[in-house]
Amino acid sequence: MIAVVRAVGASAPGDHMVEHATAKGRVQRFWNEAACGENLYLFSVDREGYSRQAADRYALEPFIEPFADFRSASGKKVLEIGVGLGADHQRFAEAGAELYGIDLTERAVAHARRRLSMFGLRSRLAVGDAESLSFPDGAFALVYSWGVIHHTPDTPRAAAEILRVLEPGGTFKVMIYQRRSLVGLMLWVRYALLRLRPFTTMDAIYAAHLESPGTKAYSVREAAALFAGAADVRITTVLTHGDLLASGAGQRHRGLALTVARRVFPRALVRKLLPGWGLFMLISGRKPAAPSITGEPSRQTIGRQTTARGPALAAANDHGVA
Repeated sequence: MIAVVRAVGASAPGDHMVEHATAKGRVQRFWNEAACGENLYLFSVDREGYSRQAADRYALEPFIEPFADFRSASGKKVLEIGVGLGADHQRFAEAGAELYGIDLTERAVAHARRRLSMFGLRSRLAVGDAESLSFPDGAFALVYSWGVIHHTPDTPRAAAEILRVLEPGGTFKVMIYQRRSLVGLMLWVRYALLRLRPFTTMDAIYAAHLESPGTKAYSVREAAALFAGAADVRITTVLTHGDLLASGAGQRHRGLALTVARRVFPRALVRKLLPGWGLFMLISGRKPAAPSITGEPSRQTIGRQTTARGPALAAANDHGVA
């Protein structure tokens, strides 16, 4: 008989699976309590309430519409990963997409179903896991996901699944969080510096204090690496209403200090001096039509954008990445 002894501090593969499932369960419970933006911007679950929520969404985040380019989805088979309250999903449906949508929570799927039904629109909606999509290879012309895959424990696997279900030449459009952001800096000041824990890492700050437990943020190059198998990858960062303290600070952060800070925050100076310190990274690219026979790397472009006065955007400043 051979005895197998696990070393002190070592973990078995099963332990990792349990930890992963537990982490995903925490994310699921968090968003089942309220879908993203529900407590801040959804005042009623009728046509008026959903319409008002959409208007607020696109006023606060005007870069969504040019990035998503909803009208270009007409006649295309489209998957949205993480439908949330369903505002973007409604726009894809109105554009005439052959539409599919998943979310980790029953709550979000119920919101999206109710919303589309009220407006006479259709989509194939289901609870689903971004890390294990229940679709065949090459099923979609477009995969869209706004602020979702940085919440799932295995984000690289979710990115790989996006590429897997795209047809050759198909396009993905994804937003994830940037580590070097003003939102992150403000969270670090509040939860690290003011608590005399200045060596707390930004990854720990995001995981513990931004939205669902375990939320992640990436550098631009790390984001590019998530989609290393894609072609024509373009990454643009944008200053958000959160970075500029121009709105509510999300579902977890309220209080007098934030109210005062919003009144005195030097937004014009921040736009001028820190245009690349936005929380959002807008990533687009496509699945190669065929494997490269030259061995040359796919072209990638990284740009920066900053919110200008009101909802306008400043021009992108793109540069290539070798």
